[in-house]
Formats: sequence, C-alpha cells, structure tokens
Amino acid sequence: MSVNNDHDQGIGDETATPFEATWAWKGGGIAGFLATVVMGTVISVMHLPTLQLAIAGLYGQSGNLIAGWVAHLVHGTLFGMIFALLLSAPGLYRVTEWYWKTIVAGIVFGMMLAVVGAGIIMPIWLGVTGFSTPPPIPNVTTPLLLWHLIYGLVLGGLFPVLEDN
Repeated sequence: MSVNNDHDQGIGDETATPFEATWAWKGGGIAGFLATVVMGTVISVMHLPTLQLAIAGLYGQSGNLIAGWVAHLVHGTLFGMIFALLLSAPGLYRVTEWYWKTIVAGIVFGMMLAVVGAGIIMPIWLGVTGFSTPPPIPNVTTPLLLWHLIYGLVLGGLFPVLEDN
C-alpha cells in the first residue's frame, strides 16, 4: 500500500483487498522511531525531567537520562508498529492511500496514547515500580497532549512514505 491520490479516477485499483493487506511493520517501526526522536527532542527542550525521571522511572531507572531516552525510543518504535498493524485492518487498510487521512489517523493515535498510555497506564506503572511521586490519574496535561500530537503528526506524515520499505 502506498499514497495514492488517484483513487476516484480508477487508477491504482490493483491494490490489495481488505483481507490481503499486509502489515507494514518495518515502515511503522521506522516512522515510530523518527516520530519519537522528534517528540523526545521537544520534551527535552520543554521539560527534561519527564524523560530523566518519569520515563526512566518506568524501569526503576529514575534519574538516568539515557535509560529514559532508550525506553522512550523503544516504546515509540513499538507503538509505530502497532499503528501500522491497526492501519492494515480490513476496515482501515486504504487509509494510507490518502496522505491527509494518514496524518489524521496518526494524530488520533497520538492523542489516544496520551490519554490512555501516558495519562492512565503510566501513572499506575510508576506507582507499581515504586516511583517516589507518581502523577495523579488521569494525568492529562497540555504539554503531554502537545508532545503526543507531535508524535502522531510525524508518525502519520512519515508512515505512508515509509510503509513500503
């Protein structure tokens, strides 16, 4: 599957049917990794303790900036692969034929990660690992939404370009 804006003109009809669509996990992983680099850079500029304390704290490494970056890159790469898997579903497999729809899908996915992943699961996970001051549940803040908006925008923007790789 690739970006195809000629759908309404009958061009590109040789694309896969809903149940023949493949999972572009490599493209999703690469797009997720790159989106996480961009997002992590913004986090580093805006609030470095998020990476250094909270994200590293998910693995008992609070205070270790390298552990925070590695954990965040791994998470973002895996979530990029999950994004690719979701877009290979029979009801969504043609979304990537329209670049703007893939960007919207990326933004929606990023917001879902912000609310569910970082807003609910992360505070619970930090509490379980013994983090000294886990955030309240839900922990949905403006910076958190902004960071995940950036992740989703980059993920959705890169995925259709990288999906065939």
